Amino acid sequence: MTKKWLVRYSEIFLKSDPVRRQWERVLMNNIRQVMPDLKIQSERGRIWLTGDVQPGLLKNVFGIVSFSEVEHVPHGVPLETALIEYGRSHGLSAAKTFALRIKRVGKHSFSSNDKAIELGDVVRNAFSHLKVNLAAPDAEIHVEIRQDECYLYDTVIKGVGGLPLGVEGTLVALVSGGIDSPVAAWMMMKRGCTIVPIFVALDTFLDETVLARAERVVSVLRKYQPDIQLRVIHDPYLAAAKKELIKNRQEKYTCLFCKRRMYRIAEKIAEEVGAKGIVNGESLGQVASQTLDNLVVLSDAAAIPVYRPLIGFDKADTIMLAREIGTYEESTSRATGCMAVPKGPSTKAHLAEILEMERHMEATKMPLPV
Repeated sequence: MTKKWLVRYSEIFLKSDPVRRQWERVLMNNIRQVMPDLKIQSERGRIWLTGDVQPGLLKNVFGIVSFSEVEHVPHGVPLETALIEYGRSHGLSAAKTFALRIKRVGKHSFSSNDKAIELGDVVRNAFSHLKVNLAAPDAEIHVEIRQDECYLYDTVIKGVGGLPLGVEGTLVALVSGGIDSPVAAWMMMKRGCTIVPIFVALDTFLDETVLARAERVVSVLRKYQPDIQLRVIHDPYLAAAKKELIKNRQEKYTCLFCKRRMYRIAEKIAEEVGAKGIVNGESLGQVASQTLDNLVVLSDAAAIPVYRPLIGFDKADTIMLAREIGTYEESTSRATGCMAVPKGPSTKAHLAEILEMERHMEATKMPLPV
């Protein structure tokens, strides 16, 4: 029997035929990007891989729900004979209970249940010690019958799911290197968005440890988007703005002015790369700048959509996902924090007041560093 790998997807299958075919091609190209030597073929609802498949790479390809190493039953070999041979080499002799899972694709003269009963009897005749346990069997064999082809497998490996990377376009991600922003970027990757991560280096207020941490975090995301590269933007704006805010006794607005600047920089880069929006790690009420009032002030700074996939998360939710995707360790590695944060930041800023302040600030007239 010939070994192949069977890749399953779900959401793609629900699309119209033209969209499904297009997204299938994107998914196959994404697989090819991490394993270029594979032979890849598609069939409605399934993708077949032949060659040196590396499961550790395949499980990080967005759009894949699950995958299995399968054995193809050659033409001329009865399915019953192949099943017994497969069972002997895959643990039925040592098991006490078993289950068969039958899936049919196409038109057949029998139902899946009919075939399960028929093949179950074949297995019990060959392995008389076995009992059927459909709920929690010691051994489980899947039989997939697709028209005149039959495939056998005993393991289903979970994939990352979501949509194929790139089918929804590009977003610019504001990445700080902390816990939240890489998780937010990853969530939009999972929904089919290619991410362009940027790090705005606040000259005089952040040191190299923070930048190095952001670079390490983005390197973790590279296993999900192989070509991802952190873009670093050095900007002296905050130093000038903070000086004016202190002079005018308005230092409590420092974080809002800083983030509005970051939004404008991200929007400029989005125009450059053809991105359709900005993504960041803001979560409602998590810090002073993320209250509803302050989010109104921040959103005004960009004319393109700002996506906040963590908006309803609490910190425990984000930490759990960061651990799952592998960014948590780097995000919590040692780095100095932002030294520009005021002692009493504003939590209820008013947009009209901020706009008026910006109109009178010389720092606001500084050109964007992109």
